[in-house]
Amino acid sequence: MGALRLLTERLTAVVTVADDGGSSGRLRDELDVLPPGDLRMALAALCDDTEWGRTWSDLLQHRFATGGELDGHAMGNLLIVSLWERLGDTVEGLDWVGRLLGARGRVLPMASVPLVVEADVMDGGKAGTVVGQSSVARCGGRIDQLRLRPADPPACPEAVRAVLDADWVVLGPGSWYSSVLVHLLVPDLAAALHATSARRCVTLNLSAEPGETHGLTAAEHLAALHRHAPRLAIDVVLADRSAAGDLDELSSAAEALGARLVLAPVARGDGTPRHDPLRLAAAYRDVFEGTPAG
Repeated sequence: MGALRLLTERLTAVVTVADDGGSSGRLRDELDVLPPGDLRMALAALCDDTEWGRTWSDLLQHRFATGGELDGHAMGNLLIVSLWERLGDTVEGLDWVGRLLGARGRVLPMASVPLVVEADVMDGGKAGTVVGQSSVARCGGRIDQLRLRPADPPACPEAVRAVLDADWVVLGPGSWYSSVLVHLLVPDLAAALHATSARRCVTLNLSAEPGETHGLTAAEHLAALHRHAPRLAIDVVLADRSAAGDLDELSSAAEALGARLVLAPVARGDGTPRHDPLRLAAAYRDVFEGTPAG
């Protein structure tokens, strides 16, 4: 999102609401609200790189360190939940925070109720089930299939409309199973992703993550996407050559999704597996301008 905000203000981030750990999990359990943490992170990413934007972004991310009940809570989580309680409307509350921050775009939850993620996992030849987003993110086995509880959650209507009205839908980068693929499990949102006239870009991570994707190749990330949404057509797969692995294998996996593979230098120059916002924005611009509609 930090890269996309450099290209346009007509940007909507549709964010998972399955977080069950830390400050978000505590607020979710205590107040029966959507977990605000991932929404907070998205809002912070959309702040301008100005004194105003940096100050508010830092404030949203500030965590209290006390010996009491506030310990570990993120200031942004408390702000978001306070607005939800005052306004009685999740989307309106997020829009107010966005206006306060001067965010370049809008942040919406993917569903209207808190979600629980489950994963079928093979670990050491044994099959098991891992429950909870934080546990899925840390699991050390090979994830085969994801599920949500409830199994048929209501999508956020504004998020569905944003997908249907979009010119481009970008999936990733991010925690592949617990943050990216879960969007495909909300029925109305998945239907919108299939039905939209928007072109679709998948942005691959720069490395496998400890836990949920440990040991997975770039091609296997795409195979997991195809397994969870076999009829979802993708236009472009964007990857950095340094993280692409076997190019023939990755090209075949992209072709299975109906996509062309685009390789671009989008990693930071310090050797860490993080995207450089300016390089990624340049790659997106080339992809968006060079891909014909429909």
